[in-house]
Amino acid sequence: MTDDVATRLRDRDPLAGCWLSIGHPASAELLAGVGYDFAVLDGEHTEMTLSALATVVRAVEAAGTDTVPIVRISSNDPTEVKRVLDLGPAGVMIPAVETVAGAERAVDACTYRPQGRRGIAGYRAADYGANLREYVESGSEEVLTILQIESATGVENVAEIAAVEGVDALFIGPVDLSASLGAFGEYESAAFRDAVDRIVAAGDEAEVPVGTLATSRDEVAVRDDWGVDYLAMGPDLAMLAESARDCLSTYRGRHE
Repeated sequence: MTDDVATRLRDRDPLAGCWLSIGHPASAELLAGVGYDFAVLDGEHTEMTLSALATVVRAVEAAGTDTVPIVRISSNDPTEVKRVLDLGPAGVMIPAVETVAGAERAVDACTYRPQGRRGIAGYRAADYGANLREYVESGSEEVLTILQIESATGVENVAEIAAVEGVDALFIGPVDLSASLGAFGEYESAAFRDAVDRIVAAGDEAEVPVGTLATSRDEVAVRDDWGVDYLAMGPDLAMLAESARDCLSTYRGRHE
């Protein structure tokens, strides 16, 4: 399943994902059961510890669909990348990449020697050592390395970042990007739209897929129209809040 999604992403098929921030296996299993192509587990801005991420990775896989887990880590830290990849997700999303050196550092952490420096361990990703040799031989190709572009500096260097060998995809972080451009939340501003167009163009030039996040139902079509190749939807907290507000509004509207 992981290889299939990795292949489809690299082929720039339109993939749809969900965004998990609650960190409970029940909600993760439920959303994965809907049939998304991938689920991003947010290990940057949530309460999820490494242990919680491990549980949610298992919950996504327990849904029995083709949904694969991808973990957004908290920083471009090779030690954190190593520990998360040993849990067995399909890949990692690395926030706030701004330079070629940062992109190379991320790829290096996701890749075994001789190409990279990822440490070898017989943990869950390698079936607890039962398939260690096979995993080491295939892991560098199967694991997805997704880099977030979410600053003015990242946009300035995006063409060179996208061209780094081993970068599988880019991901636009809309909120931080807008703030970095001095246009916080102004997603229709000229500065923001120019930055998005530049990121998408860099992906096209390097043949690297570009994705982003839609935080509401209305944003799905709007952000898909940015020209991205794949889309994450959510987070789960936003989905829950939106549904709750709709139900409450419907009831109260009947009794006004």
